[in-house]
Amino acid sequence: MGFTSRRFLSLKPSRALPLLPFLFTLLLVGSQGDGNAMDNVATERLAEESHRQDSANLLIFIMLLTLTILTIWLFKHRRFRFLHETGLAMIYGLLVGVILRFGVHVPQSMSNATLSCAVNASPATLLVNVSGRFYEYTLKGEVRGKGHQVQDDEMLRKVTFDPEVFFNILLPPIIFHAGYSLKRRHFFRNIGSILAYAFMGTVVSCFVIGLIMYGFVSFMKVVGQLGGDFFFTDCLFFGAIVSATDPVTVLAIFNELKVDVDLYALLFGESVLNDAVAIVLSSSIVAYQPAGDNSHSFEAMALLKSFGIFLGVFSGSFALGVATGVMTAFVTKFTKLRDFPLLETALFFLMSWSTFLLAEACGFTGVVAVLFCGITQAHYTFNNLSPESQDRTKQLFELLNFLAENFIFSYMGLTLFSFQSHVFNPLFIIGAFLAVFLGRAANIYPLSFLLNLGRKNKIGSNFQHVMMFAGLRGAMTFALSIRDTATYARQMMFSTTLLIVFFTVWICGGGTTPMLSFMSIPVGVDSDQDSSSTAVLDGSQRRNTKHESAWPFRIWYNFDRNYLKPLLTHSGPPLTATLPGCCGPLARCLTSPQAYENEGQLHDDDSDFILNDANVSSMYADVTVTTDASGSRTINRKRSSTASTGGGPSDEGLDHELSLAEHEVAIRGTRLVLPMDDPVEPPTTVTLPPPPSPPHSDPRRHRL
Repeated sequence: MGFTSRRFLSLKPSRALPLLPFLFTLLLVGSQGDGNAMDNVATERLAEESHRQDSANLLIFIMLLTLTILTIWLFKHRRFRFLHETGLAMIYGLLVGVILRFGVHVPQSMSNATLSCAVNASPATLLVNVSGRFYEYTLKGEVRGKGHQVQDDEMLRKVTFDPEVFFNILLPPIIFHAGYSLKRRHFFRNIGSILAYAFMGTVVSCFVIGLIMYGFVSFMKVVGQLGGDFFFTDCLFFGAIVSATDPVTVLAIFNELKVDVDLYALLFGESVLNDAVAIVLSSSIVAYQPAGDNSHSFEAMALLKSFGIFLGVFSGSFALGVATGVMTAFVTKFTKLRDFPLLETALFFLMSWSTFLLAEACGFTGVVAVLFCGITQAHYTFNNLSPESQDRTKQLFELLNFLAENFIFSYMGLTLFSFQSHVFNPLFIIGAFLAVFLGRAANIYPLSFLLNLGRKNKIGSNFQHVMMFAGLRGAMTFALSIRDTATYARQMMFSTTLLIVFFTVWICGGGTTPMLSFMSIPVGVDSDQDSSSTAVLDGSQRRNTKHESAWPFRIWYNFDRNYLKPLLTHSGPPLTATLPGCCGPLARCLTSPQAYENEGQLHDDDSDFILNDANVSSMYADVTVTTDASGSRTINRKRSSTASTGGGPSDEGLDHELSLAEHEVAIRGTRLVLPMDDPVEPPTTVTLPPPPSPPHSDPRRHRL
């Protein structure tokens, strides 16, 4: 019997002791390396899974927009007008929300989730110490439910966007497009009424809705139907956000049917400025902070301070938007960017978008700033752009407006089921619908009565009923309500606001065409040939062509045409002809060579405010061909851009221009003005012979 001997490595204790620290360190580092590697692999897997989930969520919205566009084409092809594209987007969003809420469950294990933690508060950021390593956790919101519902809620939170996405990404192109595409001739012709509806009407509507809702909330407290605090300032805030009208559905139908241009201008102008007023008004209500412990008591000084905040924020936002537009006009005028249309379009886009972000960063309101930036860009900068950039900017912002608006309405439908903190109270919902109806009525009818006292072109009762019916709520109301849903009151406001938007878009928007027929509103009206002259005062009174040419507007027109247009664009009379002689060097420095070439010409529809009322005139720079009703023609070559003193046109000439009829066709520096109607005889068609060839003595002055 034997055995095989084996030799083992052996160390004497005296020699092994110095190696123990080294072996221990090696073992510790190896174990930590394995743990870090495992943590990194798990983290990478989670990141990859999160990336896939985010891509799937965005794909849902892309498919929603694609399906909406295809359905819009079908509706337009079949001439269906009972449902607008925004209503379709909301329906598809609702269907997807139902599927995600009730039809999809996420198979995920809860073994690695800690369901309890002894923390008495809910901090926004939580640092957790795990074996000496700190991990940061961010608060996502309250989880309602246990087990598999937690995973389902997590998926629904994935398709719920940060409210700042709406304000910083989706709202700017919508608001800018509203200002950039504004038809300034009809807008400024009704500017007094539009400002009254937008400012006074919104404030009246806010307080009417706030008072009615405060009555309902007080009643809900008495009967025990209120589950949290709801103060009078909350009621006013709700009144402010639901006073923001967005009749996109009605305006789209108006544009398709070619409804009376003044009715379109009143509704469009009110909705554009009304959004700006509503957001500043809501910010002022939030800023109401009386002294003392009770922050919801009435105090005159706090009220005056909120009013001052309203004026300061609105005026500051207005100035910032106009300043950005003026800066862009200067850059495009005094550089050669027009030789590179792609760079020109990119700069225009970035400067316009940055206006919103700059205003928000400065503590102002980006909606107001980007709105007036769009109006300024359309009035000045547009004239400096190359023809390619003019087409590109119009199409670009029209596309962005279409996609952003439909995305928001799709998201509204989805949010009805994906939002985790809905509070639906039947009494509050009934009161909200009643308050919105009465608030709109208090806006339209009393103000229309007061405005008709000073208007020669009266706002008829049929127009008032349509404006009352067309008070839809949309993107701005939704964005303002979803921005803050932290308290019980704000959650109930948001849930009720969604229902109001659904009702107005589907019912009021879908009933627009029958409403127009019932109210005998004329359709098929050409916006360039304002033939809608019998739509007001029950069709019994002819339209007066002078409209609202008040003295402030005359002063502004004179100043803009002779100083601002030549300063910021290449059109209008040169500054060397309008500024005093002592400013000659400065005028020559600020006048571009193109201004001398384009002297006396009017570009795009910059002559929106110049209206003629007695005859037909075609102006070729300094050559004016006038044709009266008898067909006789008179040629006048006297310069009308400046007076002999170097100032603007004479008051008599300006009065004549501002009281003109509204029919004009602008064709590359040639303006054709057609008479609207004759006070005695029916209008006749006048055919102009070809314009006479101008003399060749001074080609610059007589160039077509």
